[in-house]
Amino acid sequence: MSAPDYLQCSEDHQSLLVVVQPVGIIKNENFFKIYKRISSVSQVNVSNCQRVLYIRYRHHYPVENNEWGDFQTHRKVVGLICVAECASPRDLPLVFLKFDQNKEAYSSTLYDSRLLVFGLQEEFADQSRIDVASYPDYEDCEAVEKRVEDFIESLFIVLESKRLDRTSEKSGEKIPLLYVPYEKKDFVGLDPDSRHYKKRCQGRMRKHVGDLSLQAGMLQDALVHYHMAVELLRALNDFVWLGAALEGLCSASVIHHYPGGTGGKIGSRRPQNAPVSAEASKRHRPGAQEVLIDPGALSTNGINMDASTEIGRAKNCLSPDDIIEKYKEAISYYGKSKAAGVVELEACVKAVRVLAIQKRSMEASEFLQNVVYINLRQLSEEEKIQRYSVLSELYELIGFHRKSAFFKRVAAMQCVAPSIPEPGWKACYKLLLETLPGYSLSLDPKDFSKGAHKGWAAVQMRLLHELVYASRRMGNPALCVRHLSFLLQVMLDFLSDQEKKDVAQSLESYTSKCPGNMECIVLPEGLTLPPVPFTKLPIVRSVKLLNLPVILRPQKIKNLLGQKLSTKSPFIYSPIIAHSRGEEKNKKIDFQWVQGDVCEVQLMVYNPMPFELRVETMGLLTSGVEFESLPAALSLPAESGLYPVTLVGVPRTTGQITVNGYHTSVFGVYSDCLLENLPGVKNNGCTVDVIPALPRLQISTSLPRSSHALQPSSGDEVTTHVSVQLYNGETQKLIIKLENIGTEPLETFEVTSKMVNNKEKLYGDFLTWDLQQTLSQFPLKPGKTATFTVFIKVKLDFSCQENLLQDLNDDGISVSGLPISSPFRQAVKPRAESKTLNPPDGSRSDFSHVKTLESILSFKYSGGPGHAEGYYRNLSLGLHVDVESAVVFTSVSTLPATSTRQCHLLLDVFNSTEHELTINAKDNEDLILHAGECQRMAIQVDKFNFDGISEPDAEKLEFANQKEIEEERHLAKGLEINSKLGIRWRIPSLKREGEASVEGVLNQLVLEHLQLAPLQWDVLVNGKPCDCDVIADCKVGDPVQLEVKLTNRSVNAVGPFALTVIPFQDYQNGVHNHDLKDVVTFVGSNTFFIGCVEPTENSVCNGALLFLYNGDFYLDIKFQDDSYDKELPLSWFCLPSVHIRAADTANDAQL
Repeated sequence: MSAPDYLQCSEDHQSLLVVVQPVGIIKNENFFKIYKRISSVSQVNVSNCQRVLYIRYRHHYPVENNEWGDFQTHRKVVGLICVAECASPRDLPLVFLKFDQNKEAYSSTLYDSRLLVFGLQEEFADQSRIDVASYPDYEDCEAVEKRVEDFIESLFIVLESKRLDRTSEKSGEKIPLLYVPYEKKDFVGLDPDSRHYKKRCQGRMRKHVGDLSLQAGMLQDALVHYHMAVELLRALNDFVWLGAALEGLCSASVIHHYPGGTGGKIGSRRPQNAPVSAEASKRHRPGAQEVLIDPGALSTNGINMDASTEIGRAKNCLSPDDIIEKYKEAISYYGKSKAAGVVELEACVKAVRVLAIQKRSMEASEFLQNVVYINLRQLSEEEKIQRYSVLSELYELIGFHRKSAFFKRVAAMQCVAPSIPEPGWKACYKLLLETLPGYSLSLDPKDFSKGAHKGWAAVQMRLLHELVYASRRMGNPALCVRHLSFLLQVMLDFLSDQEKKDVAQSLESYTSKCPGNMECIVLPEGLTLPPVPFTKLPIVRSVKLLNLPVILRPQKIKNLLGQKLSTKSPFIYSPIIAHSRGEEKNKKIDFQWVQGDVCEVQLMVYNPMPFELRVETMGLLTSGVEFESLPAALSLPAESGLYPVTLVGVPRTTGQITVNGYHTSVFGVYSDCLLENLPGVKNNGCTVDVIPALPRLQISTSLPRSSHALQPSSGDEVTTHVSVQLYNGETQKLIIKLENIGTEPLETFEVTSKMVNNKEKLYGDFLTWDLQQTLSQFPLKPGKTATFTVFIKVKLDFSCQENLLQDLNDDGISVSGLPISSPFRQAVKPRAESKTLNPPDGSRSDFSHVKTLESILSFKYSGGPGHAEGYYRNLSLGLHVDVESAVVFTSVSTLPATSTRQCHLLLDVFNSTEHELTINAKDNEDLILHAGECQRMAIQVDKFNFDGISEPDAEKLEFANQKEIEEERHLAKGLEINSKLGIRWRIPSLKREGEASVEGVLNQLVLEHLQLAPLQWDVLVNGKPCDCDVIADCKVGDPVQLEVKLTNRSVNAVGPFALTVIPFQDYQNGVHNHDLKDVVTFVGSNTFFIGCVEPTENSVCNGALLFLYNGDFYLDIKFQDDSYDKELPLSWFCLPSVHIRAADTANDAQL
């Protein structure tokens, strides 16, 4: 026997072998369609008896194997079914001829045969050929299965007759010797009448009857015959036939213990109406005792016995453990003959299948190891492939997956052996794919993304290389690229530096012809190769969605009318939804992206390759909104550390966008790398809201950019910084150019400012602007510009520190600005040392110290659909101003004027610049100050009525202390005084000018001197007020009307008062003449009485004088000591002096 049947199993011993062959020309498709229907009749219940026949079909069976039919009857072809296709009855003779030729090949063993003819439209009517059936086509043949069942029953009739003939041979009849083909020459010359010869004939015949009984469905009879054959053949040392008897005994026991079969077929081989007896169930128990029949019960010829009498008193079925032992014994006997190698191999395969059901893997591996070492004749390459494939399947059956993969790989290599003229690379590739599970290798990269690596990496890499080579020889470059990509991605950690370079070069070579992609590759076998994204080229460690730049970040308008409220719950807080809100927060980022603006995602990557890695393209993968990814190209140095890479894109629609991953192109392979498949990647969330589009504003200024970066305490970021140097009191115009560089119109524009890091006292508004002129240019369309003007006015304290006052003495001060008639005018040159601004020692006085003011201009703007949704943007401009002193007021004081409602304000002014400077007040001449020079200027001012100054708000009064309230009032008074003075300085050489403010230099005493007294006294002579050196003219002898008016501006009532009028003459030499009794007389009393005057009211008292002589007279109006409240200040009782000139005529008086 030359060809082993690797598909055999123990239960095949009870089956009848039927060969189905095509006759003539017939398509394989049609033949196998009928073959499938014929082979479906594998189990037939024989009528009139409770037996079941099992049929084993083969469409090809070697004739030399059929010669072993007497050795084991299941190897004998007992039935032949031929399938032919005939279009015309004229072709039938040729079909019959070929059918007879096929029967001739198996004529020595055939029980019966059938011919199925397809294509005849007329029914075949030859009654002499009952073995022929015709059908019009392959579809209209419903009776095929019935015809096959009838055919099987005919086989059973022949089988049963042969079994009965063998068991009913009479005593004395000569039993023929059964033998296998290779034994024929060994029995030549033996004495057929010898006892040994007869015993051999009896033993072999007994074993043969057991085979027939097993095939006929008489299991217990078969067991008895097998036992008897074993005893007979064991005594004769007929090893090969003894092995066959033991194998038959094992097969019968397996059929009894395992009705479902051992070949892995679906369904039970036992008929449904055949119950399993309690005795049979006990035989499943390991260790069941084998009890043989009594040898003395044998008849003379050892054949004609009633086997049924032995069944009742013998337990002939082997236990599961004994089955394996008997298999081992049978295989050992087979091994004694080289010609029985095929039988030995098949017995090992059957034993393995039984052990697989018993889950005894280690013992099964011993049998399989024996199969490996069984030497058969010189096998063909195809037979070798089949042998290794079956070994692989059997190892897989017992759970030896790696061993199974090993033999499967050997079979694959055998497909492309050098001795094969046309190597089967497709078959090799298919077998290699089947080896992958055994080596813990999957072609899905997701299986290697988590956990430790499984399997032997070196073996896996070898297998992957073989898959690549097989793919190339198949002429499928896409498969080569896919397997090389998988090798590089999954086995990267196990590749040496040189192997990494070689694989990368090979991959680039293949992708130049067939680029790698993310599409699944479906093989003809139905296997799908998933895509292999390069998540390790480069390796990504973190993904971070970046907020927009500060100038582009959108902000929501607070307390927006009509703003939609959340309708998820009517409650402010609910513990039911708190958890879900937390989860949503983890996934969502708390900033927004804007439609149409470039958005950024930062990746931290590194290159694990030993050479420079060129990433041709790298971009973002998103979902949720339409997103335009802007790919980038990278070049990472060899084995680089973490390297930041920023990927950008532009969302084109609004909604929620989710960053799912990134795509790359490396070595010609395009990869889509999803974040969920990247182990250990840190991210700050992947979902962000995209709001509607907003305009983009760009600003430029007329001032130079500053190197000073403002650091506001609030954490606001300033994008643009400008700086300027100003003198204290100077005003600078700042022109800001607004350009809309976005795609949406700019509709709203607001400006705010705030001081930062300011330690200086600032008077007045630092920044002022008029927004209406700018807003008149709105809405600002894309690409258009507008201008916005801001005035920078620095007004710090103009006072000086004490160290400067120590250097200035009275003899070094020159006074200017007083009227010519003033007795206080002096002209003294300043000291030379006071003129130097920078002393030789390099130290600078405090008055020349440069001070710094910093402010932030914030522009809040919006427009387009984003404005409709309540969003806006902020743009900040940082302003850095260095302030130097131009003039400094070193001291301030007052002098009374000739009028009670005026006074002189004395200011010591110091020029702290290096340039000549002029300073003046309203209606005063310019005062020239050289560099470092200090002079005194006097300004005659009207006293101020501070009643009009508004009081602080009630809200401020509630939370402010008294000191703050007084300080605010003090500032308000200084502001009013400064506005009336209008002091300005100018530097002609620099063409720069500014204001010199006295707000910070006025102390409380000076303020009191400059303030009008609460009690206002007015003196009128003949109805004309007398004040400020006004001379009242009168005629000698005419009465002069004298009127004194008191206005109470205080908060309390005052009075009564008594005033005495005393006339005198001034001789201009320091002598006053008060003895004027004969010169001046009063009409009435010289004492005036004023009653109580309530606040805001006034009181008037009248009198008259009569001058008897001409001349200049003065009236001194005094209060009587006991006529006023001593608690009131004396400054409240200052009355103007009265100068009257009496003349004989009116014209004389005017002269």
